[in-house]
Amino acid sequence: MRPGRDDASLKRARGVSLLEMLLVLALIAIASTLAAMALTGGLDGMRMRSSAKEIAAQMRYTRALAISTGKPQRFAIDPEGHRWQAPNRKPGRIADSLGVRFTGAREAQARAGEGGILFFPDGASTGGRVQLQAKRAAWRIDVGWLTGQVKLSQVEAEP
Repeated sequence: MRPGRDDASLKRARGVSLLEMLLVLALIAIASTLAAMALTGGLDGMRMRSSAKEIAAQMRYTRALAISTGKPQRFAIDPEGHRWQAPNRKPGRIADSLGVRFTGAREAQARAGEGGILFFPDGASTGGRVQLQAKRAAWRIDVGWLTGQVKLSQVEAEP
């Protein structure tokens, strides 16, 4: 024991309890989660980004399948029904809270209201664009007609 300190002063000098430390960590975690949601557009923003990445991946899969099989392959999207379908009966859904726009060649449409992009064995495609939108944010998937390259980008939402 150090000189000049008694047992009473040692009892008064206390640190942070485990419960207080856990409470502070929980508050920091909640604040971080709320900040991340605000910066990414909330839950719809996360859904939009996830859907855009999945659609782009499925388009790349469709192109790779066309090249490897030597047969044209079709990626279909139904903007009103919030659905898409890749080859081999691979379906997907887009959250109803998101806006969906498709621009592409009319020749690739199987039915009215449904869009489609054909990928050819040489890697080329009919080209097209899918845009997912939530409030003022949007993700766009562009498919080049000459190369069939699929490009994903975050853009400003169109009115």
